[in-house]
Amino acid sequence: MVDPLYDIASNTASLNVPAVLLDYQKDWINVRAPLKVGEKSRRIGLTWAEAADNVLCAAASKAAGGQTVYYLGYNQDMTVEYIQACAMWSRAFDYAAGEIEEGIWPDSDPEKHIKTYTIVYPSGHRIVALTSRPSNLRGRQGIVVIDEAAFHQDLAELLKAALALLIWGGEVHVISTHDGTENAFSELIEEIRAGKRKGVLFRCTFREAVADGLYNRVCLRKGIEYKPEDEEAWVQDVYDFYGDASEEELDCVPSQGGGAYLSLALIEGRANRDVPVLRLKYPQGYEVIDEHLRLAESLEWCERELLPLLSAIPKDVQSFYGMDFARSGDLSVIWPLVKEQNLRKRTPFVVELRNVPFAQQRQIKFYIIRRLPNFLKGADDARGNGSQLSEETAIEFGFNRIERVMLTEGWYRDNMPPFKAALEDDTFYDIPADKEVTGDVRAFRMVKGVARIPEKRTTEKGDSGAKGAAKRHGDAGIAAALADFASRQEVEIFEYHRVQSGAQSNRQVQSGAGWRNTKGIW
Repeated sequence: MVDPLYDIASNTASLNVPAVLLDYQKDWINVRAPLKVGEKSRRIGLTWAEAADNVLCAAASKAAGGQTVYYLGYNQDMTVEYIQACAMWSRAFDYAAGEIEEGIWPDSDPEKHIKTYTIVYPSGHRIVALTSRPSNLRGRQGIVVIDEAAFHQDLAELLKAALALLIWGGEVHVISTHDGTENAFSELIEEIRAGKRKGVLFRCTFREAVADGLYNRVCLRKGIEYKPEDEEAWVQDVYDFYGDASEEELDCVPSQGGGAYLSLALIEGRANRDVPVLRLKYPQGYEVIDEHLRLAESLEWCERELLPLLSAIPKDVQSFYGMDFARSGDLSVIWPLVKEQNLRKRTPFVVELRNVPFAQQRQIKFYIIRRLPNFLKGADDARGNGSQLSEETAIEFGFNRIERVMLTEGWYRDNMPPFKAALEDDTFYDIPADKEVTGDVRAFRMVKGVARIPEKRTTEKGDSGAKGAAKRHGDAGIAAALADFASRQEVEIFEYHRVQSGAQSNRQVQSGAGWRNTKGIW
C-alpha cells in the first residue's frame, strides 16, 4: 500500500530534488504491526507522514488491503490540521476523493456528540477524524490513529476500545510526545519493552530528526539557503525555547522521574534467606604476593566455598550468569542464574569480590562457569577494565555464549523493563535476603526517564558519611540485571551424537560424527 509513496520519493531523487519524506518518516511508515507506538519529539512531522500512509490505506480497495482510518486527536485544532494534510496527500497521489465533510457522530449522551471530519474515497473506505474519544468506537473495523496519546483524557480506556479492532485485522498507531513517567503512554511503552504487551516501538528525538534533514526541509519551505552554522544556531534556539522542558519535549525523556524503580515490597517478596552471598576481600598490596601463592589460595577458597554450592545445583537446569566488574573501590559481583523446567529463574548464590587481583577474578569466574550445569549464556560488564576479562572469558567459552555488554542508556532503556517484569511475574526469584544485595537491586532510579544506577555511590554499611566504609555502587543490582539479560538471549545448544563404528552402521558416512549444533552448523 505504500508503493506510490516510495515511487514519489525515488522519482524526485532522480530529478535531483529532495525526497518527499525524510528517512525517519519513511521508517515510521515502514513499520507494519497490529500495534505500533511512536515516542517522538515535537514538531518533526510524524503525523504528516502518518497522514500519507493513511491516505494510501483508505484509497486502496479491500482486496488490496485497504481499510477505513479513524484518527483521534485530543483537540480540534490538531484534528483539522490532520484532515487537511490528508486532503493534500490525496491530491498529491492523484486519488479521487470527496471534499472534507464536517459532521456529528452521535453519542448516547446528547451533550457529548462528537464533531467529525470525513474524506470518502471511491474504494468505499473513509478517513474519519474525531475531536475526542468516541464512546461508540467499539465494534468498528479499520485503522485507529491516536495522536498525542499522552494528552488524551483517558488513554487507558481509549486503548481498550481501539485494541478490540485488532481482532478483525485492524491496526492501532499510537503517536505522542511524553507527559511524565506516570502517564498511560509511558506505561504502555514500558509494557511493550517488558514483553507484557505485543507491539513495536519507534523513537525519534529532535536531534535525530535534524540529522535526517529536518532543518534542510525548513530551509526549503522558507526558501532560504542551507548553512551548517545556521543549523546549529537553529537547533540551539529550539532547545533554548523549551528550556527545562526540552528533555521531555524534544529528547523523548518523560519527566517526573527520580524515584526508586523497584519497590521494597517487590524485592522482599522475591528474597530468600537460604541463598548465600560469598564475599572474598583481599588486603591492600595483595597483588605483590607471588602469583602461584595467590592462585593456590584462591583455588583453596573456591574448593571450600564454591564447590559445595555448585555441586548442589541440579543437573537438569540451564545455567546463565551476569557479572559487574571492578578492580578497586567498587565490587565485582558474579550472579549465577539457573532456569528450571517451568522456565522460572532462580539464584543459587551470589559472589562478591573486593580488591581481588585480575588473575584471581579470572580464576574464580572460570571455576564457576566450568561447573555450572548446562551453561548457555553469560553477560559481562565490558566497560573499562572489564573489557579485558570479558574478552578472555569469550575466548575461553565462546563469543557466541558470552555477551559483552556496554551499559549505555539505550541498554538500560531496553532491558530494565523486562527485568522488572520478571520480578513482578515471579519468574526471577530467590534474591539473597541480604541487606547490601537487596539495597543494590533497589538502587535503580529513574534518570532522565530511564531506570539505571545513578552516579552517586552508597556504602556497604548504609552510612554514606562513615569513615573507611566500603563503597558500593549498585554492583549486585547490575549483575542481577545482566544475568536476566543473558537468560533472555538466543542460544545455540550443542549435542553430542555417538556414532557406531565400522560394519555396524553406515551412519557415519551419512551424518558425520562429533559435536553438532542443533541449528545445523557443524
